[in-house]
Amino acid sequence: MRISVCLAVVAASVLFSACSVIGGAFKGPPSELNAAASDSARQLIDAAFADLTRNNLVDHHVHVVGLGTGGSGVFVNPHMRKPFTHPYKYIQFSVYKHAAAIRDEGNADREYVERLVALARTDNHGRYLLLPFDKNFNADGTVNLEKTELYVPNEYVFALSEEFSDVFDAAMSVHPYREDALEALEKWAARGARYLKWLPNAMGINPGDPRIDPFYRRMSELGVVLLTHAGDEKAVDADEDQALGNPLHLRRPLDLGVKVIVAHCASLGTNEDLDSPARPHVENFDLFMRLMDEQQYEGLLFGEISTIIQINRPYKPLRVLLERADLHQRLVNGSDYPLPAINVVISTRALERRGFITAEQRAALNEIYAFNPLLFDFVLKRTLAHPRTGQRFAPAVFERRPALPHYGTDP
Repeated sequence: MRISVCLAVVAASVLFSACSVIGGAFKGPPSELNAAASDSARQLIDAAFADLTRNNLVDHHVHVVGLGTGGSGVFVNPHMRKPFTHPYKYIQFSVYKHAAAIRDEGNADREYVERLVALARTDNHGRYLLLPFDKNFNADGTVNLEKTELYVPNEYVFALSEEFSDVFDAAMSVHPYREDALEALEKWAARGARYLKWLPNAMGINPGDPRIDPFYRRMSELGVVLLTHAGDEKAVDADEDQALGNPLHLRRPLDLGVKVIVAHCASLGTNEDLDSPARPHVENFDLFMRLMDEQQYEGLLFGEISTIIQINRPYKPLRVLLERADLHQRLVNGSDYPLPAINVVISTRALERRGFITAEQRAALNEIYAFNPLLFDFVLKRTLAHPRTGQRFAPAVFERRPALPHYGTDP
C-alpha cells in the first residue's frame, strides 16, 4: 500500500471518530426544544415568525437521501462506502449520515425521513419542497453510474409527499439527455410537480446546450420552474464539471420563457465570463447578479438563499443580498437540508464577528441549533442584519409569491 493511501486511511479512521461531532452533535430531539430553550431563544423564535403567516412559508430546497433500504430505490455510489480506497468520500458519507441522525444503516432511509418529519413538525413553519435527484447521463443519453454519486427516484419523493402531506411537497428531477426526458417531464408534471431540480455539475448537464431547447419549451408550456444549482458544487463530487455551474448558461432557458430559481445565488467559485471575448474568470455570484440586473429577466429569474451563511462560502454574497432590498421580491428561502445539520460548515461565531448577528442572538441561536438545525436555519436567516445598515431580508423572501407556482390552496 502506498504511503499516501496509508496516511489517507489513518486520517479516515481518526476523522470518522469525530463525525458525530462534525455532523449531528445534538443535545436531544426537536420535541425537547421548548422545554430546554431559554427565554432569549424562545423570544428569537417568536420574533422570526412575528410578521409572517406560517402556512404561507416555503422551504424550496430539502434533500431526500438514504441508502436504498426499505425499497426506496435510492442509490449511493459504492465509492462513498469504501474507507480504504476512497477515504475522503467515506468520511463525507459518514458526516452526512451522522448529521441526518442515522444510526441503523439497515433502516437508514426511514430514519432519515422520520428525523426530517420531526424537525419540520416542531415549530412548524410551512411547506418543505422535497427534491429527488436524477442520475448522471452521458451526452448520448446513456447512464453514467460511475459519476452518479446519488440517485433519488421521483417515485420515492412523491410517496413521501403523499404520506406526510401536512409538511411535504414533491419536486421532480429529470435529466434532459434521457431518451424519455420529455415523456418523464410530462408524467411528473401531470402528477402535480411544479418544480424540476438539477445539479448540472454533478449530473453532467450543460444548461446552455441547444439540444435541450425542446425540453425547455415544454417546461415553459407546462409552467414548470427550473430549480437549479449554479456556481461550484462541493457537497457531491463534481470537480471535473464545475464549468457546468456557470450562471450564464441559464440565459438559454430564460430566453425560452422558463422561470429559473438559482440555488445558493451561485455564491461559490468562479467561471468564465461567457459574455466577454477575453473570457476572464469572474465570481459566479457576480455573473448571477448580472443576470438579475438585466430587465428582460424580471419575473423569470429568482435566487434561492440556502447555504449563503455557511463558513465555506465568502460573506460578500450575504452582504450584497441583504443590502439589495430591491431584489428581495425575487429571492426565495431554502435550507438545503441536511447541510444545516453539519456542524463544521456552520459558524455563528464568524457571523457575530462580521456583525451579522449580536452576541446575545448567537447564544440563543446556538440553543436552537442543539435541538433543531432546520428551525435554526430559518430563525438565523430571519435574524441576520447587514453589518452597516441593519437591513434584513424582507418577509417576502420566506413566503410563497404569486410569480411562482405553489401547492395546495391559498392561505
